Amino acid sequence: MEKFDLVLMNPPYGGNEKDSVKANFPMELRSSETADLFMDIIMFRLKKNGRCGIILPDGFLFGTDNAKVNIKKKLLDEFNLHTVIRMPHSVFAPYTSITTNILFFDNTHPTEETWFYRLDMPEGYKNFSKTKPMKLEHFAPAIEWWDNREEIEVDGFPKAKKYTVDEIAANGYNIDLCGFPHEEEEILDPMDLINQYQEKRASLNAEIDHVLEKITSMLGGN
Repeated sequence: MEKFDLVLMNPPYGGNEKDSVKANFPMELRSSETADLFMDIIMFRLKKNGRCGIILPDGFLFGTDNAKVNIKKKLLDEFNLHTVIRMPHSVFAPYTSITTNILFFDNTHPTEETWFYRLDMPEGYKNFSKTKPMKLEHFAPAIEWWDNREEIEVDGFPKAKKYTVDEIAANGYNIDLCGFPHEEEEILDPMDLINQYQEKRASLNAEIDHVLEKITSMLGGN
């Protein structure tokens, strides 16, 4: 199968894949979520010394079901997850309201440490929208920080911080780190609210499916 030196991807997320699709993946990495399966494929098809930048939803970072944990463990054990950029909310509005992140990793060596950087909403913006989208200039703080990395704390909460792989493992591979500490109530358009709940339901369904598969297997079923 063809492998690649560079992968840049914004995979679909919130999807719930069928058993016939999951059967193509190793048992321990079989997630029902589309974005998780894209991670499996990327890890399989990234060449030695290859690089990847992928946009993933928050659910991948804090997910604790077995498949997600195994995917993150494989990522850290076999690849170098060197940077996670936490994105502001509403980046993809009006198409989705789910908060996303950019994960940067390469196929050079196992992860030793991972930097997390929170990119805050630019001054003068409360939300992004179709008519007021996120622009390249809004990444300027992250780009400036990238080459001169330092830990940053704002109002007692980390905005940029480095964690060792041992610290991440001890945290149960929950990499929901340097997030947004002050959540504001957001009034959404009704269709945006419906889409948000559908995406959350798909994520929950994936976890339920995994638990049911384990129970069925323990009972000797198919």
